[in-house]
Parts: sequence; structure tokens; C-alpha cells
Amino acid sequence: MLFVHAHPDDESISTGGTIAALIDAGTPVTVLTLTRGELGEVIPEELRHLQGTDALAGLRELELANAIAALGVTDQRFLGDENARWPGREPRRYLDSGMQWGENGAEPLPGISAESLSAAPLGEVASDIAAVINETSADLVISYDRDGGYGHPDHVRAHTAAKLAADVAGAHFWAIASEHAEGAIPVDVSAVLDRKRAALTAHSTQLRVTETTYELSNGSVTPIADVEYYLPLQAEETAADGRSGKLAGLWPKIAASVLALMTGALAGAIGTATHQSIPPFGIALALLMVLCLLGGFRVLFASRLTAAAAAVGVLGAVAMFSGSGPGGSVLVPATDLGYWWTFGPAVVAFVVLAWPRLPARRMDTVPEVKERVQP
Repeated sequence: MLFVHAHPDDESISTGGTIAALIDAGTPVTVLTLTRGELGEVIPEELRHLQGTDALAGLRELELANAIAALGVTDQRFLGDENARWPGREPRRYLDSGMQWGENGAEPLPGISAESLSAAPLGEVASDIAAVINETSADLVISYDRDGGYGHPDHVRAHTAAKLAADVAGAHFWAIASEHAEGAIPVDVSAVLDRKRAALTAHSTQLRVTETTYELSNGSVTPIADVEYYLPLQAEETAADGRSGKLAGLWPKIAASVLALMTGALAGAIGTATHQSIPPFGIALALLMVLCLLGGFRVLFASRLTAAAAAVGVLGAVAMFSGSGPGGSVLVPATDLGYWWTFGPAVVAFVVLAWPRLPARRMDTVPEVKERVQP
């Protein structure tokens, strides 16, 4: 299980009980914190001089460590650190974007830093999250709903990037939800409420905690809930966007299919130009290239759609270049090698597309996860 949160304290406020319950059930849990909350508002008067300084970031790191220990988590990471960064990229630090309240709710601060989380390229943030999913073999990713709960720019970016990373990595995504969200799954955390309260208390710069409530810097007082709610991705998309959400989800598939079509056409052109060279190695390498390309798309996207688009590109290129060229020359002559190249890619495409879908390990484990966290 991977919990993706924008700032220290979010993990305890929104999901602290669930995290503690999962730990008790023996489920491996990783908490991924995207920023150190440098721009958070400080409640205690004696510590307000730290607001907006690097010293606050260090203090909030310590608070997070104490909260994580209270919940029982042993794997907490900051996005961009070496253990939460896409392989081959230099480590970086994502900064708190901050926010202000406007007429329409939460708004970004003016003059936002280029190093802030919400200003970072979505692809970079999502790939760093995906690296953690891959390393931990997380079956389920949990983060905010599409508006980040209340509109904070970092929460919105966390939702978008975590959902994208989960889609790419083949993990499920659940959004933190309210009690009244249609289709929400309740998690009874009453048995670990004392640990949730202790985790909230650890974030003393951000929260005032009593036996039954916590208070935010804006003065709002909220009961410490003994039930936490989550909405699986499909239900969350349907409730929030209806048909438009489904249409929006098609665009990545369309883009991937177009890319696959173009790549397949290029592979078909290369194979056509080289299949006659150094017999029989040229044709063998050309067919191997087609097999690796189509098989790679099938595995990478866990879908036949992109592999089929690549196959259309390959076969289309072979068909186009099989005709007579300038001066009557033929790129695919009526020879044994020519026939192999004419029909071989079609056979490869049929095998790749007809191959049965591999068992989905992550899909099979989700009912077990649901059983563990539900009463």
C-alpha cells in the first residue's frame, strides 16, 4: 500500500487510522510525502518566527518522523530523494507551493517558485511516484480526490500525478473521500484511534489536538474521525466527471496508439530496407525487431490496443514498400526472403495480439486489501 500526501500532517489527518490498521494487519505500508511543508502556517505563537523559513521544514520533518512512528510505519520517503526518484535522475527537492484563500476558495500564491511541486512538470512528478510504486510493488495507491480535498495546488498535483503513476504502473488508485460520497468504502479505525490521535499531536506546529478534536491554523475544529472513507478510481471519476471523466481517460490511450502507429511504420520501413541484407541474418533481425516492438507495447501498456496500432503501422509500411519503386525497382522482391518479410510480420502480429492476457497480480490482491481494512 502506498499513501501519497502533499505535506507532513496530511497523512495523519486524512489516513492515519487506515495506515495504523493496515500495519496491525501485517500489510506493508509506504508513506510518500511530496514536500516538507515549508510554507505551512504555524499555530504556536512562540514558533511563528519559523514560518516561511528553512528551519520550519526541518521541524516539520521531525514532526512527521514522530507521527510516522506513532502509526507504526517504517517506510516513509520524500519525493525526489534518492529512494523516491526515477532511476538515472539526480535527486531533487520539491518545495511547498503554499496557498491563499480567495473568493473561490484555495488559490496559488503569487510568484510561485519554479522548484515548487505544483510548478514541476507533471511527467516528472508522476514518474518519481511510479518509481516508488515499482520498488515497493504497491498494489494500491491512495491519495486525494480530483480537487485535492479543498483545492490546495499541491494536493491537486498529488492527485493527478499519483493517479497517472498508478495507471502507468498497473496499480489501483483510491481517492480519500467524505462520508457522503456515493460508493465510498468505509474503514473503521476505532481500534487504533489512540495512535491516530498521537500522530496528529506530533504535528504541533500545524494542529491543536484535544481528546476528541483537532484544530487547524484557520481556526476550524474537526472531530477526530473513527471512520475513514475511500473511493476507488472508477467510482471517483464517475461521481466527479460523469461521461466527461471517461472521455478524458481516453486521451492517454489515443496518444499512445498514435505513437505506436508511427513507431510501427518506422520499424516496417527499416525492416523493408534491411531484410535482404546478409542472408539470413537480415530477415531474422527484422522479424525479431517486429516481435520485440509489438511485444513491448503489449507488455508496457497491458493492452492489445497499442500493440494493434503498432502492428497496423508495420504492416502498412510493408504493404506500401512492396510495390515497384522508381525505375521499376522492387524493395520486397518475389524471393524466399521477400515472402518471409511479406507474411512474417503478420504472423508475429497475430501471435502477439492473440496471446492470452497474463494474470494480473495487483488485481487479485485488492479484495484481500479491502478485507483487511474493512471492519
